[in-house]
Formats: sequence, structure tokens, C-alpha cells
Amino acid sequence: MEILPIAEIRCKFSRKFGLPRQSGYAPGLRGTIVFMPEYRIKKATEGLESFSHLWIIWGFSEGFASMADTEGKRGWDPAVRPPKLGGNTRVGVFATRSPNRPNRLALSAVRIECIRDTDEYGTVIDVSGIDMTDGTPVYDIKPYIPYSDSIPGAAGGISEDPEAGRLAVEGTALLGCLSPEDRQAVIECLGNDPRPGYVSDPGRIFTMSYSEYEISFTVDGRTLTVTECAERADS
Repeated sequence: MEILPIAEIRCKFSRKFGLPRQSGYAPGLRGTIVFMPEYRIKKATEGLESFSHLWIIWGFSEGFASMADTEGKRGWDPAVRPPKLGGNTRVGVFATRSPNRPNRLALSAVRIECIRDTDEYGTVIDVSGIDMTDGTPVYDIKPYIPYSDSIPGAAGGISEDPEAGRLAVEGTALLGCLSPEDRQAVIECLGNDPRPGYVSDPGRIFTMSYSEYEISFTVDGRTLTVTECAERADS
């Protein structure tokens, strides 16, 4: 079976570093689902406005794949090294959401913010809580159904509680160049600790790209400090 994208994501993250590790980790991070020309049919989204959330079935881009390829080869591996387990512990690929899998498909639950009509792209869907980069291919969307899709008491396996690993973010005054909405989204992403799990050097400066800005920061213990927010040289 061949599947082709029906849409793509438009958002302000052009690179993977800094993205939330799961959908919903940064509720304020927004994006837009823009349909491919052949799927810009208004009837196709009729009724979706009665739902608060939807599932996005999307494809890991080459950027995601290259960062997951820790073995120096393409393809997939039956056992992978999740960064949040320190980068040295192997677990089965099907016990993770690693991009390094046979079919590089991902699944994200996001909030529907607005379904609107545009002159250029027809009907588009604004969503929040995304965990994907700009241009990510979307293969399908489905409504989120609370009675069947939410399972109380389900075990989370090796996945972490997002609150347990959250960092305090300081130096946020340097983010004044961002709109209030973007500033909140960036603070949420930084608070999730974008670093790989095996990196703990308190003197290291990390840089995250967001929209036309490069945001630099350091981490010491459980505190992340923004050190600079400057326009990207290529913007």
C-alpha cells in the first residue's frame, strides 16, 4: 500500500531541537494543518468543529530520522537508545516512539483551535500542543473520541511524567522580542528540557531555533537560563 500526504504542518519550528518530545507537552505551541490542493474540499472537514481535539498521523522527516540514527546507518533497528534514558540503555523499538522504525509514522493528539477558510489554501485547521516541525507531512487526521481514546489507569511504561522532569526557566525577559503567544510557547518548550538525556554539562550553551530567532540557554541543575534571543542569520 502506498500512502501519500494529504496535508502538511506549518509552524515556527524549522528544526527538531527544542520541540516537545510528545504532543501536549507544550500546550501553547501552535501550528496549522494545510491540505494539499487535491484535498482542499470544504465538505471533508464538515462536522469536525464539534470535536475539541484530533489525532494527526504524520511522517518523521529526514531531520527526525538523522537524529535517531545513532548506529551510523539508515533503516531501522529492533532496539533503540532513547535519549531520555541516557542514550546508553537499549529498549525494543516498539516499546518507544523513536523515529528509527520500519515505517516512520507518528501519532499526535492536538487541540483544535480554529477551522477557518482562507483564499490561498482553502480550509485550514489551527491546532495547539504540536510536536512536529514546519513542513511535516500529514497522512491522515481523525477526531479524538474521549470515551474510547482515553483509558484511565493505563500504564505508561518507560515514558516519563512531564511534570517530573520540568525545569524552572529564568531570563525570560530576553524573550521580549516575541509575541506574548510565542513567548509562552517557547517557555513551555524550554521548561520541558530540550537537551538529550545524556548531556549534563552546566557550562554548555545550547541554541534553539524558533521562527526567525535563535534562542540560547544554559542549564544548571533544574534551572534553565535564557542567555540570548537574536534574529537568525538566515532569516
